[in-house]
Amino acid sequence: MTRSLTPQPILLSYHHHNHHPPPPPLHLNPIITRRSLLLSTTSLSITTTATPPPSLALASPPLDTTITDRIFMDFSLCPTTFLPNTNPTLSPDPSTPLCTESFLLGRLVLGLYGHLVPLTVSNFKSMCSSTSSSSYKNTLVHKIFPGQFFLAGRQGRRNKAEVRPPHDLPRNAEAVESKAFLLPHSRAGVVSLCLSENDDDEDIKLDPNYRNVEFLITTGPGPCPQLDNKNIVFGTVLEGLDIVAAIGSIPTYKPAERIRQFNDLAKFLGDERAQNARAIWNRPLKTVYISDCGELKVAKPSLSPTLP
Repeated sequence: MTRSLTPQPILLSYHHHNHHPPPPPLHLNPIITRRSLLLSTTSLSITTTATPPPSLALASPPLDTTITDRIFMDFSLCPTTFLPNTNPTLSPDPSTPLCTESFLLGRLVLGLYGHLVPLTVSNFKSMCSSTSSSSYKNTLVHKIFPGQFFLAGRQGRRNKAEVRPPHDLPRNAEAVESKAFLLPHSRAGVVSLCLSENDDDEDIKLDPNYRNVEFLITTGPGPCPQLDNKNIVFGTVLEGLDIVAAIGSIPTYKPAERIRQFNDLAKFLGDERAQNARAIWNRPLKTVYISDCGELKVAKPSLSPTLP
């Protein structure tokens, strides 16, 4: 038998270089829908919020406002208008009253936070010692801001019913400590070392031996947030909030609106007389002063903490 010589066709496998591979199966290329996206986002948020934030674990401890000391202050009124700068014969002796027939407004009992700001409390107690010639006794409440607070303890000459701190009074290092400024002026009866509102004369402040002893007491009825973080709260009024309200209601000198405008212009132009004129603003029109002060000794001086 003769084999056929006709050539058989050869099947060649030809691949195009530009041919794209076929798409993968559907189970390898899932379709992302809005529902699946929302479910994945929700599960991620739940996982994230399951761990408590570190701020809760590192919460600062509460401030120690335990009352360690009690101070009394008696406030009185003179029957007639009294201007210390017109009475140069006033005795510098603190035991001499400012007027012969004074009217007693009443007594305040102050509780002090000796654990929180011990140096501020110690200096205040020293200034309240009635046996000292440098105490607050027979010195003026020199400014009243209605509905806010009143100021006392301004430094100056004794014959102007101002305070003269003792030379050995320790320097208050707490005035540069941030923790001393944490308590707010949240209600009436807050006792605070006056820093932002201090109006001692500049020449007195420039003295190397200057010690700030001016203080304020809030009169209410609301808080004074403008004083927060600027003055050192070191106590609270335990008794006599009615006396605080009575002092806060005493009429004060208020300049007319035109005088205020002229003063603002003079201050803008750098006129020093503008600041001198402002010194008499908010001065009480009646003479109110601290007629007596001192420390109250109690059997258990440490009371339960009370926030101001």
